[in-house]
Amino acid sequence: MSLSDLTRRRLLMTTAAAAAPLALSACNKPAAQQGPAGTAASARNADLARELDAMAEALLKEFPENATFRGVDKGERAALKHRLSDKSDAAREARAQTARGRLEALRRIDRARLPAEDLPAFDSAVYAHELALEGSAFAYGNVDVLSAINSYITAPYSVTQQWGNVTQIPDFLKTLHVIDTGADAEAYLDRLSDYARGIDQETDRLNADAARGVIQPEFTLSNIIGQLEAALGQPVERWGFVTALGEKTAEKALSGDWTTRASKLATAMVGPAMQRQLDALKAQAPKATSDAGVWKLPQGEEYYAWALKVGTTTTQTPEQIHAIGLQKVAEIESRMDRLLKAQGLTRGTAGERVTAMGKDPKFLFPDTDKGREDLLAYLNGRIAAVRPRMPELFRTLPKADLVIQRVPEATQDGAPGGYEIDGSLDGTRPAHYYINLKDTANWPRFLLPTLTYHEGIPGHVWQGAFANHLPLIRSLLQFNAYTEGWALYSEQMADEIGLYQDDPFGQIGYLSDQMLRACRLVVDTGIHAMRWTREQSTAFMVRYTGQPADGVQGETDRYCTMPGQACGYMTGRLEINRLRDRARKAMGARFDIRDFNDQMVLCGSVPLAALAGVTDRYIGAR
Repeated sequence: MSLSDLTRRRLLMTTAAAAAPLALSACNKPAAQQGPAGTAASARNADLARELDAMAEALLKEFPENATFRGVDKGERAALKHRLSDKSDAAREARAQTARGRLEALRRIDRARLPAEDLPAFDSAVYAHELALEGSAFAYGNVDVLSAINSYITAPYSVTQQWGNVTQIPDFLKTLHVIDTGADAEAYLDRLSDYARGIDQETDRLNADAARGVIQPEFTLSNIIGQLEAALGQPVERWGFVTALGEKTAEKALSGDWTTRASKLATAMVGPAMQRQLDALKAQAPKATSDAGVWKLPQGEEYYAWALKVGTTTTQTPEQIHAIGLQKVAEIESRMDRLLKAQGLTRGTAGERVTAMGKDPKFLFPDTDKGREDLLAYLNGRIAAVRPRMPELFRTLPKADLVIQRVPEATQDGAPGGYEIDGSLDGTRPAHYYINLKDTANWPRFLLPTLTYHEGIPGHVWQGAFANHLPLIRSLLQFNAYTEGWALYSEQMADEIGLYQDDPFGQIGYLSDQMLRACRLVVDTGIHAMRWTREQSTAFMVRYTGQPADGVQGETDRYCTMPGQACGYMTGRLEINRLRDRARKAMGARFDIRDFNDQMVLCGSVPLAALAGVTDRYIGAR
């Protein structure tokens, strides 16, 4: 989610189990073609391999941050380390044209003649490009579905509390831009110039969108205005992206006054661009309303249909998703009620009882530096406990290194509760799992295990370790429902193998999180298709999840500015379960959960329809 940055605590995870080499499946290429991650050989079919390899290089040039994100901004791609994505309308249109050309080239390939191993890659590439072109039909908003680092973001507004250069780039530079040489430091400075240019380009789009009647809700507008004012109120020399360059170059003993140079760029370019953006946002404030949904925008209904397709990779309607959400809410509430009663908690709704649990001091970490350190240590303990259990769920056991940190204080106001950033393809940078510790009261102990299984192991970090062994194009095309659905399925697996057997309150926390994801189906569609208000949405979330109102408020605000994305979690989990049930029924005694789970991760991120094809081929091969 939204990614400047103050000091973070870094807790490097140790690997509890020895890593086995990645096994091959019907989703992978034969060993003779399987090169290191980030290389060519993207398919067995020569025509498809040529198109996919060219596609990967083109996407890196269009979205240079992804070269750094995936750790391939070196060698022949070193120039990409000096650049950031162009945020102008002209670049947006140019990317649509090149996407159209690549899609036409793919459609000239006869899918029926492709080997089964190539189908996930082919189907994923076609689907992603179709999504991008459908989104480009709207004159406003973000259409970066072909950018791995932003593929999940369906943002109808050019700048929000979670989206835009100001909220994303500083942490990107500090966390992901590696500096080993003077050339790397020069590249960092070049990116500061692009950072400022991108802010101005987004401001131009803000103004153009406002002229079209596209202005975000007053409450999220107030949030981003506050973030900009707070940043501009700090001395430039204390800005995170300025101090980060000094820290990185000092660590490598690189000569030169890098901090001064960064300060000068920030003073001359970045600060003025931020002020211009702040002025533009303030000018929109009198026109902003409390209307939360995209129904108020030009082509709002069509935009939301597209956003749901991006978020879920299905064609389900808002009404269908809303109904599924209500059904799951009722089912989960019933199970929660039974578990709560078993612990002697009988008064009030399930959500109210969880709320009461969340206020019990025995579950809370102190809201102090020491309390935050203890909380992070507890998360490390959950990872240490789950690693040895992975052979029960998988035959293939990657290393999956992991660093757990708090969300940067400078961006924690607009950030979600937790999120993960994949490690580099070459393994030199581990995956990172961030938790928002603005207020430790938002994280009673019973909610933490599930979050850790979701973001860490066997969730995002584990799945990412498999994806890093696939050809480069597979790491550049990402699908929200698959990745988030896998993470929810991972939470479920932790429950299924008994990780909550001696922790009944942790199991209640797991169900509370499942409730959150079911509520998302209801609230996201409620906001954007049924015209729910911010207050109505927040009240529903508090009523059923039992989470604190201030934490839930950030959740619902996220749905307002990122429509559809939150629906991918439960949609993906339900589909994986449906496919598992189908495989178990078809295979009977031959079904092995380890083989099924391997298939789900070895094929990489795919649209849900393609995942069904993977399952069918797996069943047929057995």
